[in-house]
Amino acid sequence: MNTFVLYVVDDERAICTGLSRELSPDYTVRSFGTGQAAIDAVKASPPDMVLLDIGLPDMNGIDVLGVIKSLHPDIMVIMITAYEDITSVISAMKLGAYDYVVKPLHMESLDVTIRNALETIRLRKQVQALQEKYLAENVPCFIGESNSIQDIMEYIGLVARSPDTPILIVGETGTGKELIAGAVHYRSPNFAGPFITVNCAAIPRDLVESELFGYERGAFSGARSSGKKGLIDAADQGTLFLDEVGDLSLEAQAKLLRFLEEGSFFRIGGTEKRIVKTRIVSATNKDLEALIAQNLFRKDLYFRLGVVRIDVPSLNERPDDILPLAEHFLLQFSKKFGKAVTRISDDAGRALLQHTWSGNVRELRNIIEKAVLIGRGAELTSGELGLKAPRTAAPGAPVNSAACFQQLPPGGIDLDLLHRTMEKFYIEEALKKTGGNQSRAAKLLGMNRHTFRYRRRKCSL
Repeated sequence: MNTFVLYVVDDERAICTGLSRELSPDYTVRSFGTGQAAIDAVKASPPDMVLLDIGLPDMNGIDVLGVIKSLHPDIMVIMITAYEDITSVISAMKLGAYDYVVKPLHMESLDVTIRNALETIRLRKQVQALQEKYLAENVPCFIGESNSIQDIMEYIGLVARSPDTPILIVGETGTGKELIAGAVHYRSPNFAGPFITVNCAAIPRDLVESELFGYERGAFSGARSSGKKGLIDAADQGTLFLDEVGDLSLEAQAKLLRFLEEGSFFRIGGTEKRIVKTRIVSATNKDLEALIAQNLFRKDLYFRLGVVRIDVPSLNERPDDILPLAEHFLLQFSKKFGKAVTRISDDAGRALLQHTWSGNVRELRNIIEKAVLIGRGAELTSGELGLKAPRTAAPGAPVNSAACFQQLPPGGIDLDLLHRTMEKFYIEEALKKTGGNQSRAAKLLGMNRHTFRYRRRKCSL
């Protein structure tokens, strides 16, 4: 079975026919005589590689290359040229061409070029598969349906592409900030490098600098005779995650800022400048701007750490994710404890949705772990969760209007204004409860999505 798809783009039919004949035993090959035909084919079904002639009848091959790379940057493109025009070759390389070959084509050398390029593709796909496996198994904070978490997932995919841009993750305790840092690392070019985490709050303030930057032999009393490599050095070609970065001392902050600005540092007691390529991802549940106002955190470091900022919503702000996360943890701990718990009962589901999650995803995980451990049946109950199931009215039960509203005032009311005000209020509340998910908000209000969107627009929301 041919695993790689190659497109040959050349207006010379003999070249298309010859390349197709030579390459077809090893690859799936399609040929095109014009640039536009190739672009249309790439849009419909992107290949792994394109052999692209610079001199095409309808458009310049360099322009075709630009379009292909804008559509699918990962497609390998080898340029074919009738003569070695250095200007065209340089232009092609700047646009992302993998290599170029000169006519007349020599199949042995072309085959080596193709195989090298496809090996790069194979390794890239292998890395992507490993990344996806890690993310699927280790990043449960991304399991869910809320718009907010979907937006974060998409955003991480974009910002992770840079190997060294600093990222600041802000969110309450238990929201999964370390998991997000791991997701950044495993989606980045640093994937093969180390991912090292350090809790800045857990290190004594007088040891933070030596832990981060290391020290040389005899740097201070009690120092190891061999010296010590710092965590920034240990994370070279990878990612260093600084959790609770707001707890760093001002001295450590100054040295960290210098490293972020220059990409180099000195070990304590050292005179040799050390240059490493380490991405700094930091996280905090504190208000760094408030710390800046109290002169406890450097403003310049705050802006440098937060070149990219990711704000993680609390679990209470994304209720759509509660049950999917709970089901994920249920399966995880059922397997771990050898239990046959396969579902969450209706009363347990309601209890989970009504609970106030002060500990966020971590609290939910711990509750499900305990419930699975003590559970005796095939489904979890609210009693096993240790949460009270909320009372619910029977379907279709009438609303007690006297309990909901005050009596009519003596001066009367503007009923239309009251109706508009209430409608706007409940639409806003429904959107808050569902994290902005319009379909679920509509369901909460007993209407279809199209009606909900219409009424939302009428309320200028």
